[in-house]
Amino acid sequence: MGHDLRTQFVNHMILHRLSPYTIKNYLAAVKRLAKFHNKSPDLLNNEQIQEYLLHLFQECKLSWGSCNVHLSGLSCFYKNILQWDETNFQLPPRPRIKKLPTILSVEEVKRLFESAANLKHRTLLKTVYSAGLRISEVVRLEPRHIESDPSRMMIRVEQGKGKKDRYTILSRHLLDELRVYWQKYKPGRWIFPGYDKETHIGYSGASNAYNIAKKKPA
Repeated sequence: MGHDLRTQFVNHMILHRLSPYTIKNYLAAVKRLAKFHNKSPDLLNNEQIQEYLLHLFQECKLSWGSCNVHLSGLSCFYKNILQWDETNFQLPPRPRIKKLPTILSVEEVKRLFESAANLKHRTLLKTVYSAGLRISEVVRLEPRHIESDPSRMMIRVEQGKGKKDRYTILSRHLLDELRVYWQKYKPGRWIFPGYDKETHIGYSGASNAYNIAKKKPA
C-alpha cells in the first residue's frame, strides 16, 4: 500500500474513532492482501480479494473471527478509501456456536477443573461455570469487562450489535483465580487470547478445552 493510501486510511479511521488496536489490524489486513498478490491494493478486484480471504480460511486455518477482522478491514478500505460502490467478497457462514453443558454435579465440575490441560483452560472453565457465561461470551472477555471494585464485583458481557449488554456476578474466588492467571500469562487485550495473542481464543478451542478435560480419566 502506497504512503498516500495508507495516510488516507489511517486518517479516516482516526476520524471515525476506531481504536488503535482496530487501526493496526485493519492496516495489517490490507498489507497482507497486497503481499499475497504482490500488487498494490488499488489494483486488485473482488475476485482477487475473495481468493485471499478463502486462503486465510482454508489454507492458513484462521478462525472465523480472525478472518472476519480481515474482511472488516478490507471492506472499510475499499468502501471508504477507494470508494467502491459495493464489495462482493465474503466469508463462509459462521460456525454454529455451542454452549458448554451446565448440568453437572459439584464433584463433576470439580473434576473437570482438575483435569484441565493448563492454567489457561482451567481459568476459562472456571469463568464459564462461576459466572454463568456462554462460550461465545467467555472467549470475548477483555480486562475492561472485569469490574473488581468491592462495591461492584461484576462482569460486563457485551452482546454485540442490536443486543443489550448484561452483567453477571464476579465472585471473590473467581477474581483471585483470574489474578493468578493474569500474573502468569499477562495476556494483553483478550483475557483468553488465541495463539497469536492478537485475537481471542476461538469457539472450537474453548470447546476442545472442555471436551479434553471431561474425557480425561479421574
